[in-house]
Amino acid sequence: MNDTALSVRDLSVQYRNKEETVFAVSDVSFDLRRGEVLALVGESGAGKSTVAMSLLRLLSSSAEIGSGSVLFGGRDLLAVDERELRAVRGRHVAMIFQDPVAGLNPLIAVGDQVAEILTSHLTIGKKEAKKQALQILRDVGLADPERVAKSYPFQLSGGMCQRVMIGIATALNPEVIVADEPTSALDVTVQAQILYQLDQLRKQRGTAILLITHAFGVVAQVADEVGVMYAGRLVETGGVDGVLGAPLHPYTHALLSTLPRLHEAREQLRAIPGQPPELHEPAAHCPFIPRCPKVLNACRADPPPVLHAGESHTHPVACYNPVWQG
Repeated sequence: MNDTALSVRDLSVQYRNKEETVFAVSDVSFDLRRGEVLALVGESGAGKSTVAMSLLRLLSSSAEIGSGSVLFGGRDLLAVDERELRAVRGRHVAMIFQDPVAGLNPLIAVGDQVAEILTSHLTIGKKEAKKQALQILRDVGLADPERVAKSYPFQLSGGMCQRVMIGIATALNPEVIVADEPTSALDVTVQAQILYQLDQLRKQRGTAILLITHAFGVVAQVADEVGVMYAGRLVETGGVDGVLGAPLHPYTHALLSTLPRLHEAREQLRAIPGQPPELHEPAAHCPFIPRCPKVLNACRADPPPVLHAGESHTHPVACYNPVWQG
């Protein structure tokens, strides 16, 4: 039995304007399995959110999907017409946006927004939809769903709005949820509650979750698989224990070395030297070269390495000199 819920192959995305082109994502491929949480991590500008928004073609007008496919239920979501795509959005593949307040309509009461997702995809009356909306708000842990349903987004806290967004995303029991930094604007207590709800979704409903984040603590808490992105490319993928416990790519190692550790006394946190590349043209060589302490002649002479699992590797990595010894 094939347990793959969504498959991305060779996805490339560019942003274009009159002055320049930015090659934001290059040849990204991954499989998202049912009941699995796959986390994409990396610095800001690595291309994580662009990948997430590409899956349902929610990119801005300046974006152009240059190549690739997003396979779901035997269909390529990048090739279907808008009518067919609308039938998939929300019903089968749902999105939780980074800013929950901005993701909700400020002029419509919360209960009506939850009910709208039901009436848009199901043959159901408005009265029944409002009744089910109350139960959905109750299911995501909102203590007073009647009051919340009558409220507008600006009258609720960020954590409450994020719960509403999760309610809307899960109302129709979708097979896939794409969560773009769902806890970045929340305090630690609310963050833990939101992550617990996402974890329960995959355990109880078998939902496949693509989690976009920059926090390795979040990855360690809820993810099964992790993909590390740098300069629009996946540079390392594998199980959470393998990637976090034995990173193969110098960039992954550098990211992990910046994390504070309770048993170490530091006057200041470590940082990765240098800056990510501008991405105004396709990379001719490994884009991490200017920041890498392990550069070989092959890195400077050959094209960017492809993601692969070598005989001595515990998981796939895109590096000509992958095993970190330092």
